[in-house]
Amino acid sequence: MSPHDTSSHPKRPWRTAAVGALLTVLPLAGYAVLSAKERERPAPTAKAPEQVSATGRLEKSGVVVEFSVVQPGLTGTEQRPLMEGDHAEVRFRMTDATSGLPLRGLSPAAWMDLGQVLSGKVEQKHECKERVALYLKGLVGIRPLIDLNSYYLLVMNQDASLSVIDPLVGMTGKTSLYATVVLDRPGADWVKSRDGRKLFVSMPRAGKVAVVDTEVFRVEARVEAGEEPTRVAVQPDGRYLWVGDGPGAKAGSGVTVIDTESLETVARIPTGRGHHELAFTPDDRFAFVSNREEGTVSVIDIAKLAKVKDLRTGPLPISVAFSPLSGALYVADGKEGTIVAIDGERLEERARLTAKPGLGPMRFTQDGRWGLVVNPSEHTVSVIDAASHRLEHTLSVAGQPYQVGFTRAFAYVRLLDSERVEMINLATLGGGAKPTIQGFGAGASAPRLAGDLSLADSISQAATEAAVFVVNPAENTTYFYMEGMNAPMGSFGNYGHNARAVSVVDRSLKEVEPGVYSARVRVPVAGRYDVAFLLDSPRVLHCFTVEAKENPAQQQARHALELEYLDFPARLTAGEEPRLRFKLREPATHQPVAGLGDVTMLTYAAPGQQRAEVTAREVEDGVYEARPTLASAGAYYLYVSVPSRKVGYGGLPYRTLWVAGAAKSEP
Repeated sequence: MSPHDTSSHPKRPWRTAAVGALLTVLPLAGYAVLSAKERERPAPTAKAPEQVSATGRLEKSGVVVEFSVVQPGLTGTEQRPLMEGDHAEVRFRMTDATSGLPLRGLSPAAWMDLGQVLSGKVEQKHECKERVALYLKGLVGIRPLIDLNSYYLLVMNQDASLSVIDPLVGMTGKTSLYATVVLDRPGADWVKSRDGRKLFVSMPRAGKVAVVDTEVFRVEARVEAGEEPTRVAVQPDGRYLWVGDGPGAKAGSGVTVIDTESLETVARIPTGRGHHELAFTPDDRFAFVSNREEGTVSVIDIAKLAKVKDLRTGPLPISVAFSPLSGALYVADGKEGTIVAIDGERLEERARLTAKPGLGPMRFTQDGRWGLVVNPSEHTVSVIDAASHRLEHTLSVAGQPYQVGFTRAFAYVRLLDSERVEMINLATLGGGAKPTIQGFGAGASAPRLAGDLSLADSISQAATEAAVFVVNPAENTTYFYMEGMNAPMGSFGNYGHNARAVSVVDRSLKEVEPGVYSARVRVPVAGRYDVAFLLDSPRVLHCFTVEAKENPAQQQARHALELEYLDFPARLTAGEEPRLRFKLREPATHQPVAGLGDVTMLTYAAPGQQRAEVTAREVEDGVYEARPTLASAGAYYLYVSVPSRKVGYGGLPYRTLWVAGAAKSEP
């Protein structure tokens, strides 16, 4: 953890996942879009066969552990050994040795690393124990190639970057920053693909959506998504990414629909003027798009990718949410203070609930039973019972609520004018009694002191179902809170950036079916891997083995370039135009790469100001020189890009540089 810790590290907060998306009560508008042809969705195909690349079996302490590595999607004619760069699924099936029944609700741990002898020990069982002991210590520099218990915090910054924080490896007095993802322009909203391998980040000022590979934390693609892409959402089956236009859009505003696999735009559908919120039926039949300035909600047939109806629910549809329990869409109107329930099949109004004007973001609990709608102007949270379409509670909170997040047991309400996070006990809703509300302080400053707030979440749930991460944008700090505590258990700094939102990339084992625990991995390099498996109770410790062959295609593509910074000054003065030199080499031969005409350097001052690009010229064979203008004092980040070699910003090591203020001239 970072030096901001307030307590000891929590025990194994490994399995965390992000939920929800931040809804804001800001007046937004829409822009022009292109019409799309109707398309019929192809019939679903049968589940692809799986090729088993490794197996193993262990019986110990009354537990049978069956290990396997499978490669989904390889047919009989395509079968081949597991290779570096392949995606695979690591599985552990655990059953009772006596009854054969699956063992459910366990928390196994596993690590994959290249097989080697540690500290001269040659016996496999000793080596395996030694490895596990080192991994559990969380020591800096001692990490397996693949940690099947790990997670990373993703922090969306106010500048054009994302911070990747490793919360399991902290350095006393230093940051836990693992990587930085450089974007073209600042992000507005984000959502992960269904399998979690991709993160889609909308960039309104760039007119694009950045696609981030969450396994290597790099931008793998940029997809054109209109004039000002803002709200993003992935439909339930994961096939399409939906992108809503933002406030700078003109006539014809609506949504862009992008295939999440091919990353191609499949439709542009005009819906109406204004900012757009998005919701879907669980069966992927309809998409609902609110049009804030039109006072309507458009219904889109997903199979045909065509608008079929406009629903008039009120003059200012501020937020939309779908409850799978009631099978209804709920639309909150900020001007009238009403919540309208629309039947998800007949597309007709079922009920109209009356609250007070000023309604804002709305969210439903994970089971779809309770809907919570915040009202910042009234300092209240309205609670909808989806089972009866009733307004069950109107709860007063100690501030201006502006967003809601959930765990299984609690609703977390973020306050705009207070550092406190209010917690509503979901078990106390309904029944006529007053619900229980408690809370904790996430820092010491109110979020509104940060100025511009993000459209994306500042609260992310932990998959333990009893913990959350909360960003305080006024302090650039992310807090870790476990339910039942009076205060956060620790915190993570953000290394010079202004934090706005938080999400989690979870790489840990999950119980995908009774007694089967699995995780998806991408094999980084060729070699023999030891797969260390640990179960606490009953105690089971064992190392399985899997082999990955060399992949010729990976060998050719690996490491497009090597970068070495040459004689960088330790300190500069504001206003200087330094000559910053660096050498580019071929990774295989380490020979200089000469003749590149598209080498550029990106510079920006922390926390994201004075962003500028300069072209670097070749001054010697393979040596390039950039002369950026560093006008003011501060810490600067430097990145190098070579598009002709398919190397973008963030693909090569970055450098930091300190610039001091200009000395005062003598009289």
